[in-house]
Amino acid sequence: MIGHQLALIRREIWEHRSIYVTPIAIAVIVSLVSLAGMVTVSAFDKEVNMALFGASNIAGDAERRVALTVFFLGTSWVFLFALAILTTFYTLDCLYAERKDKSILFWRSLPITDAETVVSKLLTAIFVLPLVTVAAIIVTHLVNLVITTAWVAIKGGNAAHLIWGSVPLFDSWAAALIVTVASAVWLSPLIGWFLFVSAFTKRSPLLMAFMPLIIIPIIEWIFFRSKLFASAVFGRGEMIPLFREMDIEHFFDEERMKVNEEAVSLLAHIDIGKFLLSPSVWAGIVVCGLFATAAIYVRRYRDDS
Repeated sequence: MIGHQLALIRREIWEHRSIYVTPIAIAVIVSLVSLAGMVTVSAFDKEVNMALFGASNIAGDAERRVALTVFFLGTSWVFLFALAILTTFYTLDCLYAERKDKSILFWRSLPITDAETVVSKLLTAIFVLPLVTVAAIIVTHLVNLVITTAWVAIKGGNAAHLIWGSVPLFDSWAAALIVTVASAVWLSPLIGWFLFVSAFTKRSPLLMAFMPLIIIPIIEWIFFRSKLFASAVFGRGEMIPLFREMDIEHFFDEERMKVNEEAVSLLAHIDIGKFLLSPSVWAGIVVCGLFATAAIYVRRYRDDS
């Protein structure tokens, strides 16, 4: 079973090159934008020198960590946005495409069950895509740090002190991994729904997936004046129970006029226990399982050939 899953996941990566091409393309674009930004800023020598002086002599380690963390967050959100789009198109296409090009007939001739095939695609969407995205984020951070180090050195700054002495590598990367995988698990009901649509529809999977999600809330509001369905579907992305409440007063110490070092850590604002103990998380996993089971049933008994 495990051997089959590993082979099937490798098949998904081989057949759907967008799984790794998209993160690589975004990493290149983000790195080029960062480089272009530094070249543009270099024209303001006076302001740059003042900023480097302030970072070296006025700002403390916590303040530099904040600046680097914000820089990391700015680049990471681009990958997360792209991941959402990539996951949507992958899940809507993975089962639909094999019926469209008749490759399903070949895969059915192999000693692989329909359940193993659908589960491999589900695992790819929930775990493989986020892990590839996190790997791209890490590589992008390292490339941008090297570019920034060279830029600071050219401007006469001490890059070892300003950047590498304060950069929160483990904190940022661990937080990126947790948030990315947790977000995929949290949105697993939509992933399961997309897989079911991909296995069921004969044409236009994107339209067939989103049309009910738009029409049902409209009908619900017209006849029942309710937004229950819309809140459950579209509001799910805003309610992920992963983060602790952030108290701005604890972020800045007014007596010392310094940023509290504990508040700078991204991991300090993440509560994995809260996420794992949330009934909404497990309810979403159950819904995802039901849709995945329906996709297995449809793939097993529906023959478009």
